[in-house]
Order: sequence, then structure tokens, then C-alpha cells
Amino acid sequence: MLNPLLEQIRMCTLCQEKLPLGPRPIISAQPNSKLLIIGQALGSVVHKTGIPWDDKSGENLRHWMGISANDFYNEEITALVPMGFCYPGKGISGDLPPHPECAETWHSRVLQQLPSVSLTLLIGNYAQNYYLRATKKSTLTKTVKAHNEYLPSYFVLPHPSPRNAIWQAKNPWFKTEVLPRLKEEVAKALAEIN
Repeated sequence: MLNPLLEQIRMCTLCQEKLPLGPRPIISAQPNSKLLIIGQALGSVVHKTGIPWDDKSGENLRHWMGISANDFYNEEITALVPMGFCYPGKGISGDLPPHPECAETWHSRVLQQLPSVSLTLLIGNYAQNYYLRATKKSTLTKTVKAHNEYLPSYFVLPHPSPRNAIWQAKNPWFKTEVLPRLKEEVAKALAEIN
């Protein structure tokens, strides 16, 4: 049963001593979710609001996907499962990496309860390293460039942070090749609902 598992996750304190703002695990899913989004860890804004992807990165991601906020936040449609369920704190050049205990402890149990998922988005290096393992390319850019190789199971993306605007400018193929294919795959997954 997914709901009791989600309650367990929301009460998790595995990394408590490592979290500068304390534990606040945030996850959103239902057994009939069609889309699964696996990102990195929560940011400080999400820690405060309790709403996943409640920031500029989330706006960018929804734009990339061609999906409304209503569909994005509808658990019956979209499951939001970060690699780290809590805010890990600030590092030298951005937020710290997600604590590995989250994925190791919870991910396989959550994914077993999501039988209807038809498309999984792996966003950023942490998700791609964990799920793609040996099939991941030597860099995130090469992995994203080879996005077709991971379909139909996974769609690989860079993090949609505004800080990645420079990466996008250096890789114009992302907007012309990857994003249209992403919108097409998301639309296909959403069509299964109707």
C-alpha cells in the first residue's frame, strides 16, 4: 500500500543530524500516477512551502514538459520523487547533494507501488547516476544528447535551474531536439489517462 509508505517517508529522520533545517521529507505520488519525476533534492524554498518544485526550476520544468501546473501537481497524473526528500543545506556553489540514504532506503519500495508509470524523467546527475549506472555517458551533456537511447523507460534532462541557462545557450540542440521530444513523450503519457 502506497499511502502508509508515504506516511512512513514523511516521518523519516534517517539524516536528521545532517540537515541544517531539520527533516521535512516531501514526496508526492499515487498508485495510478502516469508520469514519474525523479529530481535531486529539495531546495530551501520547497522546504519552507512543502510543495515540490515550488520555485523557478519547477516553472522551467513544467514549461519544458508542456504541462499545466494542475496536471503537474495532480498526484493521479504526476509522481514527484526526489533523490533526497529533505533540504540538504547550502554548499560552496549551490545546494549540497542529496543524502544517499533516501534513495537507498525508500526508492525501490516507492517505485514498486507505482505500476501505472509510463514515463520517468531523470533530472540531473544524481538521478541519472543512480538509475542509469553503467549506461550513463561520461558527462551529463553526452547523456542528455543521447536521450533517445534511454526511452521508453527514462527521459534524461539537465536540472531546469535558471543557473543552467548558460549550459542551454552552449547546447542549442537541447531546445530544438530534446524539448520537442520531451513534450511528445509527456503528451503520450497523458493521453493514456483519457
